[in-house]
Amino acid sequence: MPEPVYLDNNATTAPTPGVREAMRPYLEEAFGNPSSLHAAGRRAAQAVAEARAAVARLVGASPSEVVFTSGGTEADAAAVLGALEAAGERRRVVTSAVEHPAVRDLLHHLRKAGRIQLVEVGVGRDGRLDPARVAEAAKPDTALVTVMWANNETGLLHPVGEIAGACRERGIPFHTDAVQAAGRVVVDLREVPADLLSLSAHKLHGPKGVGALVVRRGARWKPWPVSGHQEGGRRGGTENVAGIAGFGAAAEEALAALEGEARVAELRDRFEAAVLAAVPGARRAAAAEPRLPNTATLLFPGKEGDGLLLRLDALGIRVSTGSACTAADLQPSHVLRALGHDAKLARSAVRVSLSRFTTEEEIDRAAAAVVKVATA
Repeated sequence: MPEPVYLDNNATTAPTPGVREAMRPYLEEAFGNPSSLHAAGRRAAQAVAEARAAVARLVGASPSEVVFTSGGTEADAAAVLGALEAAGERRRVVTSAVEHPAVRDLLHHLRKAGRIQLVEVGVGRDGRLDPARVAEAAKPDTALVTVMWANNETGLLHPVGEIAGACRERGIPFHTDAVQAAGRVVVDLREVPADLLSLSAHKLHGPKGVGALVVRRGARWKPWPVSGHQEGGRRGGTENVAGIAGFGAAAEEALAALEGEARVAELRDRFEAAVLAAVPGARRAAAAEPRLPNTATLLFPGKEGDGLLLRLDALGIRVSTGSACTAADLQPSHVLRALGHDAKLARSAVRVSLSRFTTEEEIDRAAAAVVKVATA
């Protein structure tokens, strides 16, 4: 049987050889604590500094603005809780109806606990988020506006530049979860005036268990919780040196490879065209543009996405039905429901997410397999 075709890169990506090699010394001989003053500690500290600079270059930030975390979920939580900590009496939070559970679940918890007034701005049936509606919801008592750069299920890119600009004009902190966007499209904080931005290494061919929160200079934000001197007093705990070194290498590689994402978009379009032409009734889950070059989420009326996934898995095609963080949840995707799809149709979704290493042969195999199981 041929090698499996892995097309679930929005869930996680394979670390590259360069990333693994960058990590190796800090898992073996160079194991020093970066807070130690001796030579072993200084070597570890230098690795962290070099990785911090690489991650900063990926998103157009200053190295001093990069705070390493355990991943995107912690970065999102730190952004939200730190903004609230600095907000004084303001407790209004504005977000979209299609945020990742890392943000959405935290905000719903805070609302139920009576800690915030939450405003969720809906999207159109095509998935488009209207920046004017977000700006309208951002009243003077708003503590934070948080809108993801790219949706993990549909791949749609939200107008974060316009939203960030409106927030900057009104003096309202703006956070964006750029976990899916970084390394796939240009993410440049010199062009998008976000105050806070979340990243995750394992979405761009780095290791799991490491991410970053970019805190722009002058942002209205306080560390939460305050528990140590590391990361400039913004996040306590001994740094994951090997993971951070891998993150830095992944960021360098992703930045250098950005031009190749046009080829990824061509492969995505090739996959969609083949499936939509051969499967009656199949359609894109969200029709809006622009979107990530690597993501295709299709709906198959009358089918169960979980069943399609299992049959594809048996054929060696690794795909998803939506967010990996909610794969065990029997509820239909809140993102697809927000687009106006009923529960049954939402459960028919299959998400294919490519990487820059995906080949034409793999796409053709995957498309043929999807057509086979969807028309059976």
